[in-house]
Amino acid sequence: MQAKREYRNRADAQVAILDALVDQQEEGLTVLELRSSVDVPIGQIEDALGELTEAGLVRVEKMDDTTRLFPDEQVIPVAEDRDDPSLVDAVRERLPF
Repeated sequence: MQAKREYRNRADAQVAILDALVDQQEEGLTVLELRSSVDVPIGQIEDALGELTEAGLVRVEKMDDTTRLFPDEQVIPVAEDRDDPSLVDAVRERLPF
């Protein structure tokens, strides 16, 4: 899943991070998981995370011994905001369930 359209005009590294976090919005991601999810150098990830956190688009939560990153609610698209329906949604529209 991708971040809302209005957040897609940011730097490529920031958009990649937001998309990865939106995709894992329930569990969140550690920095290591985020690094493996996006094709961005670690220095750019650090800079982008700093800017996204400062803008209020990413929240950081301490859970047990780990720190997890989550997208802010305003970044997560609601079902009717999605640009591309999933394969399941497309099949569901065509078949009477």
